[in-house]
Amino acid sequence: MKEKLSMLLQKKSVQITLFTLFIIVTSSALYFSQKSVVSFLLLLSSLLILYYMNLKVVTKWIIALGLLFILIPFASSGGPAFHSYMEVATMVGIYIAMALGLNIVVGMAGLLDLGFVAFFAVGAYSYSIFATSQASNFMPFGEYPLSGSTFWGFLIIGGIMAAIAGVLIGVPVLRVKGDYLAIVTLAFGEIIRIIFNNLDRPINFTNGAMGIASITPPNLFGLEIIYPNQYYFIVLFILLFTIFAVNRLEHSKIGRAWKAVRENEIAAQAMGIPLVKTKLLAFALGASFSGIMGVVFAAKQQFIDPTSFTLLESFTILVMVVLGGMGSVPGAILGAALVTILNLQVLTELTNWLNQLSLQGVITIPDALTPAKLQRFIFGVLLVIFAIYRTKGLIPAKNKKFDVEQIKERAQKKAAISNIGSNDTDRVQA
Repeated sequence: MKEKLSMLLQKKSVQITLFTLFIIVTSSALYFSQKSVVSFLLLLSSLLILYYMNLKVVTKWIIALGLLFILIPFASSGGPAFHSYMEVATMVGIYIAMALGLNIVVGMAGLLDLGFVAFFAVGAYSYSIFATSQASNFMPFGEYPLSGSTFWGFLIIGGIMAAIAGVLIGVPVLRVKGDYLAIVTLAFGEIIRIIFNNLDRPINFTNGAMGIASITPPNLFGLEIIYPNQYYFIVLFILLFTIFAVNRLEHSKIGRAWKAVRENEIAAQAMGIPLVKTKLLAFALGASFSGIMGVVFAAKQQFIDPTSFTLLESFTILVMVVLGGMGSVPGAILGAALVTILNLQVLTELTNWLNQLSLQGVITIPDALTPAKLQRFIFGVLLVIFAIYRTKGLIPAKNKKFDVEQIKERAQKKAAISNIGSNDTDRVQA
């Protein structure tokens, strides 16, 4: 019976039918209910189900884009919780992009970076300083704050500034590895946070611990972007570019070089891979994606201060990568989505529900034992469980498989064509 059921579920027609019914039920429940966190999470889980379906990659991407751009925003708009849903989805996208950036450094290149949030801070401050009157403290020319239309240019500037910071951090740490590399990157992350915290004197660059407020929101064709559903689409476009870029990098020459360095630096160097260049590229490219999302985060929050970029944030992003599967792009996406949703939605809603029961006198739970307060404890338990039972993460990394026979046939065809061309040249010369 189990074999027949499994064979039935392997059929594409059955999978498509069940998936369609699942989408219809969850999206309808989300649209017609005033607030249904369960329906929202189930609708988001349809993307994970789609990943495991027996469909072509192009078909999966078309369906996923339809879900992300059309169905999820539309289904979420049926009740008053629309903006809260879009806020969670936007933050999920921001953390996924950062997890993909860290996955380049840690998962592909094997460089344990515990100060990754510093690049996020560099991107956020690069926009915040010029999108407020803060820049007038040290800029002798120009009028500040800059208009919201400059946000789109600062996406590139923030990425470049973060990449430069990645190179500056990478140069001193190239001589160390393993535990020492983790300690040095941790120190650099804290140094950058403390610099932003104290850079309010003698010249006020960052306003110190008070933070930067009233950041100019983005502007597109005269439309001011201030709502979470508007930022959702901005993050979605950037995230799609990030996924495309990381996938291309993984299967490129530099991606194979990163993996070779991760496995054995001495063997990689013996094969002619430049270690310094390869490691610096990993730091720079990984940092650039975090810097871009830092710009988006600053514009969305309209206020930043050094407490947004603590060491705990770096650990959280590292947890996303390890939980999903180091070196795995789908794993990093799933790990970031799970941790962010667990933090922002599941634990928060569970805490609110328990508080309501406590007010009604049903149960009494101390404030210190609420799920929101036990967030790090829950993350720790999850890590221990996955370290024991899923050592390679939720979606382990898979190396691309090549057909040896096809490679040999292509090489023989190229050799035959080159021989024909050389024979023709010899005849012409004769």
